Amino acid sequence: MLVNGKVEEHEVEPRMLLSDFLRQRLGLTGTHVGCEHGVCGACTVMVDGDSVRSCLMLAVRANGTEIRTVESMGSIDALSPLQEAFREHHGLQCGFCTPGMLATCADALQKCALDTEQEIRDALSGNLCRCTGYQGIVEAVKVCVTARNALRTAAADGALGTEETTP
Repeated sequence: MLVNGKVEEHEVEPRMLLSDFLRQRLGLTGTHVGCEHGVCGACTVMVDGDSVRSCLMLAVRANGTEIRTVESMGSIDALSPLQEAFREHHGLQCGFCTPGMLATCADALQKCALDTEQEIRDALSGNLCRCTGYQGIVEAVKVCVTARNALRTAAADGALGTEETTP
């Protein structure tokens, strides 16, 4: 499998969970394990571009996939725009849910319009946070939606403006 851009090849027990593989074998401890039942969302990672509960997926099922964890999203010195929005809008407190929230939000920003606060809350509904009351997270996603939409508009305007017209 490809994990955060690096090829990983390991033998694992057939029952080993992807979350345990990422944490124990690869040392990627940003993937948090909360409920171990797929309810809390703390273990969410991206598998082939989709958000997945790594506590519900066997590591052997990840064979041949591309996995992105929170460690691939940015660094302490260079936060991703989504991480920066979380920071600016206080979208985290204890940080336990944050890696899963970031993966879920990244997925939703790629796939959903998120035009309303309710759509954002619906996209986050599978992730539990006991600290923030979700408002900071929602505000962070709103900022990212605005930036995403502005980029899409600029790209569309640029594509339209590339054609030469003659008077």
